[in-house]
Amino acid sequence: MNPPAGSSWSRRHWLGATAAGLLVPRTAAAQPASVSPAPPASPLPPVSPASTDGAAQEAKAPPLPAPGTPITIPAIDLLDGQRFEPVMAEGRVLLLYWWASWCPFCALTSPHIDKLWQAQRQRGGQGLAMLTFSIDKKPEEARAYLQRRGYAWPAAWVSPALHRALPKPRGLPVLLLRGRDGRVLQAEAGQLFPEDVEALARHAG
Repeated sequence: MNPPAGSSWSRRHWLGATAAGLLVPRTAAAQPASVSPAPPASPLPPVSPASTDGAAQEAKAPPLPAPGTPITIPAIDLLDGQRFEPVMAEGRVLLLYWWASWCPFCALTSPHIDKLWQAQRQRGGQGLAMLTFSIDKKPEEARAYLQRRGYAWPAAWVSPALHRALPKPRGLPVLLLRGRDGRVLQAEAGQLFPEDVEALARHAG
């Protein structure tokens, strides 16, 4: 089905709305008047307060920082038992990446992050450091996901204390690139494509 003549909708918007059931073809709309009405919908179950926690936290999340914004990294305990100290990032470009095991856009982006991490490890990791943050409800969920996927990048679980010290910007996944001067070089939210992630390496020098 094509958009109506004279419509300002693009074909992509038209097809997306049709697939979502927002638009009904004329042949489907012309139903006989004798069609029995649908039974009344059952009342929706009440929304649990716990189910709104994530949305409430996201609504309070700060926007992506503008380039040039200073970013302070605290000492952080990692999921593998090691500890990240701020001195480890001195004089290096630092990639910060927030993700979750249940996030579909993270699942599409993380393999490219891993490829970049592996390439940097082969170079000795001198140019680009990486620190990632899981926002899963439990650290065990994050550990299991990393093991299942074979990801070995430095990863921390976002505890309440870590969230206060280093709040996640709005969106998921979120990627911040901090320069050698401790200021934001680049900030991205949402799915990143291979060429987007590969381009980050140019900052490593």
